[in-house]
Amino acid sequence: MCQPLIDFLKDKNILILGYGREGISTYNYIRKYLPEKPLAIADKKQILLDDENVSLITGDGYMDNIFDYDLIIKTPGIPIVNMTVPDGVLITCQVDLFLRYAPCKKIGITGTKGKTTTSTLIYDLLIAAGKTAFLVGNIGVPVFDIIDECEGKIAVIEMSCHQLEFCRTSPDIAVFTNIYQEHLDHYDGYRGYINAKLNIVKHQTENDYLIYNADQNTDGLIDFGSYASKKIAVSAEPTDDLDRKLISLNPRLIGKHSHQDIFFARAVASLFGADDAAVERGVESFKGIPHRMEPVGVYKGISFYNDSIATIPHAVECAVEALGNIDTLIFGGLDRGISYDEFAKYLDSCPISNIIGMPETGTKICNMLEDMNSKKNIVKAKDMEQAVKEAYKVTKIGCTCLLSPAAPSYNVYKNFEYKGNHFKELVAKFGNN
Repeated sequence: MCQPLIDFLKDKNILILGYGREGISTYNYIRKYLPEKPLAIADKKQILLDDENVSLITGDGYMDNIFDYDLIIKTPGIPIVNMTVPDGVLITCQVDLFLRYAPCKKIGITGTKGKTTTSTLIYDLLIAAGKTAFLVGNIGVPVFDIIDECEGKIAVIEMSCHQLEFCRTSPDIAVFTNIYQEHLDHYDGYRGYINAKLNIVKHQTENDYLIYNADQNTDGLIDFGSYASKKIAVSAEPTDDLDRKLISLNPRLIGKHSHQDIFFARAVASLFGADDAAVERGVESFKGIPHRMEPVGVYKGISFYNDSIATIPHAVECAVEALGNIDTLIFGGLDRGISYDEFAKYLDSCPISNIIGMPETGTKICNMLEDMNSKKNIVKAKDMEQAVKEAYKVTKIGCTCLLSPAAPSYNVYKNFEYKGNHFKELVAKFGNN
C-alpha cells in the first residue's frame, strides 16, 4: 500500500473522469484500500459496474457537473478546454499522484516524437545494468498498477502531454526529446501544448536532471536554462567511440532520430552507474516498437513498412531519411489544424515517386501538391484498401512502400494501432493473391 496516497484520497469527494484503461486502474486501486468509499465515475460511454457505492454519470452530458467534486482524477484523453475550474476543485491524474507519492526514483520521458523508443531503451539499459525497473505510463501500463511494488526501485514513465497537463510535480530525471506542433485541438494553440509538456521540468529542483535535445532550436518557445535542474544536452551526432558503436548494434534503430534516442537512454543510464558493456547489451536487446518503422515484409518484390505511429510531418521525414529507397508513401488522417505548407514542399522535393493520400489530411495535401503543379504521381485514395491496392500497382520492384500518416488516425480508426494493423492485414491479403 502507498499509504501517503491513500491518506490523500480517503477524505476527498472523488470523481473518476473517464473509464478507460487508467480510469479502471484508478477505480481498482481505490477500491482495494477504500472498499466502501463513495465514488463517482463519469464517461460518455455506458459503464457496467456492480458497486452500490459508485454513482455512474454517462451519456452526452457526462461533463456537465464535474465541478461538484473536490478531486477529479482525469483520464488523459478527455480535454478540459476553456472551462473555469472553481476554487476548491483539484484536477489531477494518475501520473501526477504517482510523482507526488510513489516511493521510488522516477524517470519521465516526453516529447512530440521519440518518447516510446527512448522510454523503452532507458528501461532496457537499466535492466542490462542489473537495476530493478518498471516501464509504465503512456506506453500502456497505468502507474497505479505498480505503485505498491516500486519502493526503492526505478519507474521509467512515458508521459504524454495529456498526462502532464495537470501535473504539479516533476520527475527526478526528465527527458525532453523534442517539440513540434500536435494536439492543437486539445489545447489553446501551440503555446498551450508546449506549456503542458513543460510540466515535466517546471517543478524540478537543483537536485534533479533535465536531459534535452541539443539539436532543436527552441528559441522563443522554451528556455530550458530558466529551470532549476541540472542540464544534459544530447545531440543526434555521436560524441565518442561508444556512441559510434551503439548506432551500429541494432537494425531497428536506424536514422539520426533513433540514434539520438539511444544517446538519451545512455545519458540516463549513466546517472545510475551503467557501464559501457551494460549500455551495449541494452541497445542490442531492444526489439523495436510496433508501428514505428516496423517491417511488414516483402510482397511481390516490394518492401512494406508500417509507421502508423508517425502523426506529425517531422516523424514522416525522419522515417523517409532512415529507411531510404522509398518509392511510395501512404499518408493522411485526422485534420487537427496544423499547417502542412512545409510538408507539401518537402513531398514535392523529396525522392519519393508516388504520393498516396487518404482523408482527411492526405487528400488536402494532395490538392496542395496539384496546385503546386507537382510532378509526383499523386493518388487520392478513399480509404486504406484503395491505398494499398494502388501501392501494389505503382511501386517499383525492389523499392519500399511506407505507411506514415503525418496525422492522427481518429477520423477513421480507434487509434494508430488499429490503422497500422489494418495496413499490415491488407498488405498480406493483396500480396498473397
